[in-house]
Amino acid sequence: MNVGKYVFAQIVQFLPKRYFERLVIKHKDRTAGMAPSYWSHMLVIMYGQLIGCHSHREFTDVTMAHVERSYHLGFGKTPINKSVLSKANSLRDAEIFEKFAFYIVSIAQAKRITKEFELHGRFYAIDSTTIDLCMSVFSWAKFRSTKSGIKIHTQIDIATEIPVFYRISNANVHETKSMD
Repeated sequence: MNVGKYVFAQIVQFLPKRYFERLVIKHKDRTAGMAPSYWSHMLVIMYGQLIGCHSHREFTDVTMAHVERSYHLGFGKTPINKSVLSKANSLRDAEIFEKFAFYIVSIAQAKRITKEFELHGRFYAIDSTTIDLCMSVFSWAKFRSTKSGIKIHTQIDIATEIPVFYRISNANVHETKSMD
């Protein structure tokens, strides 16, 4: 049912904003009063992820094209262009966003548990994937003479089907080494 809000704004209503604001206050960051706010900063990045943008330039171009809708999407009154976003990304600590993401995952895990498949204790599946990178740009990620890349090791809770832990390493790290 349409209540006069954009779908993204309706989705954002489910996020615990007060918890996020408490994280920002507890962190005591020097950029807390800077525009955009931490909340707007996170929402713009989430929006870019949801619409499938591949770069900052791409999703800031999208947000600037719809600048008259930015307030109603939850981004705030100040338009977020590429320079503002890159400055915020470089100055702000990602730890607040990381803690909030883990909190959201814990909420999702608690709500997802069903009794269809009953096992006693916690069971996890471990998976990894390799992402190939350009050798000339990412020389620090070299794992063969002609290739570079990273590997993402993920631990998934079987009951909730939600990732619990992930680790990014060089592509030459074997899965058995990351489990330790």
